[in-house]
Amino acid sequence: MFLRSALFALAAVASASAMAATSVSNVSFVNGIAIPGGLLDLSTGSDFDRRVGFFSDIFYDRNRNEWWGLSDRGPGGGLLPYETRVQRFTIDINPANGAISNFQILQTVKFTDGGVAFNGQAPAVSSTLGKAFDPEGIVVNPVTGNLLVSDEYGPSLYEFNRNGQLLRTFNTPANLIPRTASGTDYNALAPAGSTPQLIAGRQGNRGLEGLAITPDGRYAFAVLQNGLITDGYNATTDTRGQYTRIIKYDIQTGTAVGQYAYQLASSGQGRGISALVAIDANRFLILERNNRGIGIGATLASPDKNVFEVDLSNASDVTNINLPASGALPAGVLAAAKSGQVMDLDANTLAALGNKSPEKWEGLAIGPQLPNGKYLILAGTDNDYSVTQSGSGTQYDVYLRMTDADPYASSIQCPVGQTTGCFTTATAGNATPTAATLTADYALLPGVLHAYTADISGYVAAVPEPQTYAMLLGGLGLIGLVRRQRRS
Repeated sequence: MFLRSALFALAAVASASAMAATSVSNVSFVNGIAIPGGLLDLSTGSDFDRRVGFFSDIFYDRNRNEWWGLSDRGPGGGLLPYETRVQRFTIDINPANGAISNFQILQTVKFTDGGVAFNGQAPAVSSTLGKAFDPEGIVVNPVTGNLLVSDEYGPSLYEFNRNGQLLRTFNTPANLIPRTASGTDYNALAPAGSTPQLIAGRQGNRGLEGLAITPDGRYAFAVLQNGLITDGYNATTDTRGQYTRIIKYDIQTGTAVGQYAYQLASSGQGRGISALVAIDANRFLILERNNRGIGIGATLASPDKNVFEVDLSNASDVTNINLPASGALPAGVLAAAKSGQVMDLDANTLAALGNKSPEKWEGLAIGPQLPNGKYLILAGTDNDYSVTQSGSGTQYDVYLRMTDADPYASSIQCPVGQTTGCFTTATAGNATPTAATLTADYALLPGVLHAYTADISGYVAAVPEPQTYAMLLGGLGLIGLVRRQRRS
């Protein structure tokens, strides 16, 4: 026992975030599918309003054999009105090898409160969130079946019923709430010279991203895309620290009960966290990425998107600690243990994207177990609705030709929902942009799903709610399960 403790202490000194072994092994890429960027959901309204924003997060509800795909705040970067929503979908899975195909939307659920829709527009009043909502992470509570959704604006954590109606808002820890010298401000920015300027709390557009739930449904874990203003952010150079925070919430009480430091591989190239998936009560898969690759406005080279395993078993609670920009944590404080690379999301590409890696890998989920004992892991991209905006805030659809060397640099922009009045992206900043004509080889940026298989040691399946468990024991329930399994 003494030897074991001594070895652990030495390891902690060498690296507070080192992890000796992983639970996930024998990871294999199976296949991927590209989903047209113009796909419409099942809501009502204009085609532009119904355009599916893909995979800010993915969740597999194994109790019901259901997949959920979350859309974020909508096209336009928070400037356009958009009723936020989540899609319940199916995919066919080949039981022999895990290959996926035939993506289909089954249900579109909009988020509401008292009959009023949540909206992706930024808060109208800086000191109050109102119905402003930028959903980024989703889980289904295995005990109640309700949806938990994390939000970047607050940052907030909400609970909805399965029809999207708000049930409650979790308490946001005080140190996460964005503040200026005058008080709470959800719209303020952090760089030096901003008026007003954030001095504490979450960074702008860097709130809660990934969301995970423990198999027993007792705790939710939400991760900030990047650390707080007070976690090593440099306002003069507008550079972020290398640490971010994983927040643990008690689902019964709706309060945070811990915060844990996670060290990113670096702080450059817009690197941050996009997804978090529970393996058990302490171990998680975490998706870390930079802002390079095929995307709307992104630099193509060099993409770096990786999945690691993280273990919080011995991590210190850093709720009352400001984290450094880089380097070691204060004496006696341990960050979350982090493995080496578990998955390289850039290693496999699709011909539909010109064999180039997407910028925004944001969704990650552990799916069903296959007959061979391996688990399906699904990764998905956020395509930003294939929309960009001018300096004055006017929105444009972006059409790309994936066979080009740099598809965004050579892309064409058109007024949203139109295919005329288009111009080249390269001249978009000119007083009179160069007119362009759309041809069949240009398309909106697709959403992408990748399927992987892996062995996951010690993976703990979610505990079903009592009524679901009873249904699964019944013959009719079993028949329905088999039929649904073929579809998903």
